[in-house]
Amino acid sequence: MQQHLSRLIAPPWGLACCPLTPTVPILYGRNSAMVNEPRGHGSLNPRLEGSSSESSKDSSRCSTPGLDPERHERLKEKMRRRMESGDKWFSLEFFPPRTAQGAVNLISRFDQMGAGGPLFIDVTWHPAGDPGSDKETSSMVIASTAVNYCGLETILHMTCCRQSREEITGHLHKAKRLGLKNIMALRGDPIGDQWEDVEGGFCHAVDLVKHIRSEFGDYFDICVAGYPTGHPDTGSFEADLKYLKEKVSAGADFIITQLFFEADTFFHFVKACSEIGITCPILPGIFPIQGYHSLRQLVKLSRLEVPQQMKDVIEPIKDNDAAIRNYGIEQAVSLCQKLLASGLVPGLHFYTLNREMATTEVLKRLGMWTEDPRRLLPWTVSAHPKRREEDVRPIFWASRPKSYIYRTQEWDEFPNGRWGNSSSPAFGELKDYYLFYLKSKSPREQLLKMWGEELASEESVFEVFACYLSGEPNQNGCKVTCLPWNDEPLAAETSLMKEELLRVNRRGILTINSQPNVNGLPSSDPVVGWGPSGGYVFQKAYLEFFTSRETVEALLQVLKKYEQRVNYHIVDVKGENITNAPELQPNAVTWGIFPGREIIQPTVVDPVSFMFWKDEAFALWIEQWGKLYEDESPSRMIIQYIHDNYFLVNLVDNDFPLDNCLWHVVEDTFELLSRPGSE
Repeated sequence: MQQHLSRLIAPPWGLACCPLTPTVPILYGRNSAMVNEPRGHGSLNPRLEGSSSESSKDSSRCSTPGLDPERHERLKEKMRRRMESGDKWFSLEFFPPRTAQGAVNLISRFDQMGAGGPLFIDVTWHPAGDPGSDKETSSMVIASTAVNYCGLETILHMTCCRQSREEITGHLHKAKRLGLKNIMALRGDPIGDQWEDVEGGFCHAVDLVKHIRSEFGDYFDICVAGYPTGHPDTGSFEADLKYLKEKVSAGADFIITQLFFEADTFFHFVKACSEIGITCPILPGIFPIQGYHSLRQLVKLSRLEVPQQMKDVIEPIKDNDAAIRNYGIEQAVSLCQKLLASGLVPGLHFYTLNREMATTEVLKRLGMWTEDPRRLLPWTVSAHPKRREEDVRPIFWASRPKSYIYRTQEWDEFPNGRWGNSSSPAFGELKDYYLFYLKSKSPREQLLKMWGEELASEESVFEVFACYLSGEPNQNGCKVTCLPWNDEPLAAETSLMKEELLRVNRRGILTINSQPNVNGLPSSDPVVGWGPSGGYVFQKAYLEFFTSRETVEALLQVLKKYEQRVNYHIVDVKGENITNAPELQPNAVTWGIFPGREIIQPTVVDPVSFMFWKDEAFALWIEQWGKLYEDESPSRMIIQYIHDNYFLVNLVDNDFPLDNCLWHVVEDTFELLSRPGSE
């Protein structure tokens, strides 16, 4: 076996990217990594034709329409298009957490609530919490994480409070660098009872709006706050409207209102805005009452008066959280229905208080929550402007998209149309396993209950994988809802192979990634569909797993009879590897055909990227599982043994129109291992 693991075997054929489209290489990324470009009428490669560097950037882009027009639009353009079509939207407000674990939980909530289809979210700015810093609990980091790692259009609040002009400018440059393109410009509440002027700072939101437009032109879309009953510090409703008009005239693109309790309050406000010439979109701020204490706090901060009829309902049930929440949901639904029926409301903005249930229930009752979200691509799309053309990724990070984004964050360009020959992909190292957006959502105690407080043998590990797949409780009576390589429940398409996966995992084929073969199913298919409607999607069967040296030796014997059909790549932690894939040649394993577009191939098996992925995949054994146990403990030693001695394998069945042959490959391997003398 050892002699095989240090050489590469090239087959007599290789399936490159997608058939039908010849390719030529161009450069992408930081360190001259290669990506393929479709060859049209003559060569478009600037390095072949001597074009300018700007041509190089342009030529890497597909000339056909993108999968989703909104992906390439600014927020105000998305709003305009929705308003023209009459398609109502909703948006969600969150505030930064106080703790690192709170940050992990909030990012998980972004993923969960993002699936419901908000047009955008916004993240508040708290001067006392060091909001512009690199702390994982800062407004800046939370907002940039929502954009980059959760794929959410995001507005970052920014206030004038206790900041100089230079500090504000620095925060804006940082926001731009991190991919944020939307700012909510606010004066901000004073820290303490009195507002304190800062030398060289701003005292009013209109000054902040003017500064943003002066320093950054039209780069940012700007939102400002509106107060349906007038701001309590302005003296009168009319004076507050005048200030609002100044903010809009200074460059604000739209308005989000303070919360209110009665629809007529909002209607009066919109009418008054119209009468003084405010024509930009005005979004009503909706607060579903979720508890007596939170209502009192919010009313205190906003200095609003709760209508007497609401007080009469709430007071008798103030100690019953469930009753308060149910009333809040019913009240919010009734309010939203009146607003939507008026024709004056293009969308609804919800103050979530970082909670999920009440807001989600209101949106479901309104019919605005997306129950079955359509996937633009098979993987989570980043909302960072520089990644807007990205539409190809290696399949290895399918269950760890945030890690992939982190490791490619320094790239200047991203593969579009084809992955190509990536001889130097320049993936960043992943040493920061403690980063909150890469950590498991489950605390250590829960992980031990799921993965075993004590491991007796390698078979104990096999059983953890099996319980994850089956959904059945483990011997501790605890369901295994995640693994180090999969922090989410099983993907829907895994159900198509559940029994086969369960069978092989119990026998030591520890799968961490897989997909079934698909031959021309509609892009609207609820399990494997992605992209615009009216298209068809295709997949090659793929299987990725850890297994022992003995199993690998038998597998290589079996693979000889599948040489013309199955591509394989086998590697150990030291990097010794064997593959029958052409060196540097990627293999498209997912693609789609859509009306009026080129073939889209969003996932590939790339042998070079696999060698970067293997470092991460092996490290997760130790970083997320092994470190749960004491050094030198039997459980730690079992995980260490697997890390040191097992191999990482990927298999691709290229003949996607036929039945998946990979299960036959694995079963033949088990059969060979069971023969007398196979040891």
